[in-house]
Amino acid sequence: MSSPDEDPPTEPERWRDLDMLLSRPGNLVHADFNPSPGLRDSLGSLVEVLVVGAGGLGCELLKDLALSGFKNIHVIDMDTIDVSNLNRQFLFRVQDVGKSKAEVAAKRVMERVSGVNIVPHFCRIEDKEIEFYSQFSIIVLGLDSIEARSYINSVACGFLEYDSDDKPIPETLKPMVDGGTEGFKGHARVIIPGTTPCFECNIWLFPPQVKFPLCTLAETPRTAAHCIEYAHLIKWNEALKRAELFGISGVTYSFTQGVVKNIIPAIASTNAIVSAACALEALKLISGCSKTVSNYLTLETLNMVLFEVHYFSLTICRYNGLDGTHINVSEFAREKDCLVCGPGTLIELGTSTTLSEFIKMLEEHPKLLMSRASVTHEGDNLYMQAPEVLEQMTRPNLGVPMFELLKGAARTTVHVTGMAENNGKKVSSLRKLRVTFKGVEESSKMDERVTFKGVEESSKMDESS
Repeated sequence: MSSPDEDPPTEPERWRDLDMLLSRPGNLVHADFNPSPGLRDSLGSLVEVLVVGAGGLGCELLKDLALSGFKNIHVIDMDTIDVSNLNRQFLFRVQDVGKSKAEVAAKRVMERVSGVNIVPHFCRIEDKEIEFYSQFSIIVLGLDSIEARSYINSVACGFLEYDSDDKPIPETLKPMVDGGTEGFKGHARVIIPGTTPCFECNIWLFPPQVKFPLCTLAETPRTAAHCIEYAHLIKWNEALKRAELFGISGVTYSFTQGVVKNIIPAIASTNAIVSAACALEALKLISGCSKTVSNYLTLETLNMVLFEVHYFSLTICRYNGLDGTHINVSEFAREKDCLVCGPGTLIELGTSTTLSEFIKMLEEHPKLLMSRASVTHEGDNLYMQAPEVLEQMTRPNLGVPMFELLKGAARTTVHVTGMAENNGKKVSSLRKLRVTFKGVEESSKMDERVTFKGVEESSKMDESS
C-alpha cells in the first residue's frame, strides 16, 4: 500500500502481477486450480475472510489481504488504540488514540484500496455466536495470545465433520492461517482441520511460562531477571540495588518491563514479513494457484529476508545476519485422538438422560473436565450459561432428555462451551462431542465409548451384556 502522501496506483496497474499469477498454469499449482483472467474478481466477490486481531500484525494483514484481491473482509478486536501502538501499527494516528482498533483499521484500508469492504467488530472473540464464524471461507489470525488462538482453533475445528469411516468431509473444512511475531522472530502457519496438526495438537511447541525458584531469588541470584523478579515479589524499588550488590548488569527499564509484565518488543519489519507470508498462504489456499506450506514456516532474523520453499512437511526458514540462511525440513504429526480437530469425543447416553445430567457428566469426564458448560446442537441453543436472558430462556431444557432435545437422532454431534483446563489455567474452551444413545444404535467402535463416570467400555463388556 502506498504511503499516505502518494497517490494510489491506478486500475488495473495495481492488480497486474496478481492477475498474471491467477491466469497462468504452473508446476506447483493445486490439482483443482483453474487459471482465468477473471479469477481475482470471482474470488473477491465469493470469498469472505475473517481477520482476528487488529494490532501490529493485524494492520499488516488487512492491508495485504486487501491488496491480494480479497474484497469481503471482517476484522474482530477488543482493544482500543494506545499511544505506544503508533510506532508499528501504521494504520493509526495520534488522533485515533482511545478508539477501536478494528474500526479505525477497517476505515483506513478502505480509504486506500478501492472495492474492498471491511466490516469491523469491536468485541471479544468469545462474544460472537459460533454461527458467526461459519460464514467465512478462511480465518487469518494475527494474535499474541495462546488462549485466543486456542479458542479460535477449537471454533474452526468444530465445523469439521467426519464420515462413517472417520475421514474428514471436505465441504466442512474451514482452513486457518496463523501468524505470530516476537521481536525479530515470527511464524506463518497453515492449519487445515483434520489434515494438518491443529493448534492443540502442537501446543507443546509453545514454551511454558518461566518460573523462578524462590530460594534462588532470595539467596543466590545469577541473572538480571532474578533481581527484577525478586524486587517484583518483595520490594519493587530495590531491583537495581540488588543487581549492583551481586555484581549483575542488565537491569534496564525495557528489560524490567519484559520480566514483570511479559512485554516483548515489537518490530515493524517482522510484522510486515510475517503478514506477507500469511496473506500469500491465504491466497494459495483459496485459489489453488500454488501449493501451501504443509503447516509451519518460522523466521529468526536480524536482517530479514524471506525464502519460501514448498514441502509436504514442516518448513523452517531462518535467516540470521551473522550466520546466513538455514532451511530445515521435519515433520509434525497430527494427533489422531486430538480432542479439538478429531472426530470428537464419543459419549454414550441413555435415552432418559436429561440435559442437566449431561452437563454434570462433562464436569466429571476425565478428558473434558469442563465446568459451566453451554450446549448447542445444529445452531440451536440447548442451554446457555450466559447472558442471563438466554439462560432463563433455555433453563426449562435442563429437565428434558437429551434424546428428545436431539430430535431422536441415534448418533449426532453437539458443541459445548465452558471453562476447561489449558496449560494449568482455566480458560474458555469449545469442544465437539459425538453423542450416541444406548439401545438405539450399536457402534462398531465400542472400545471408544465412555460412560457417565468416564470409564471406558470394552467390546467384551458389551457382548456380555
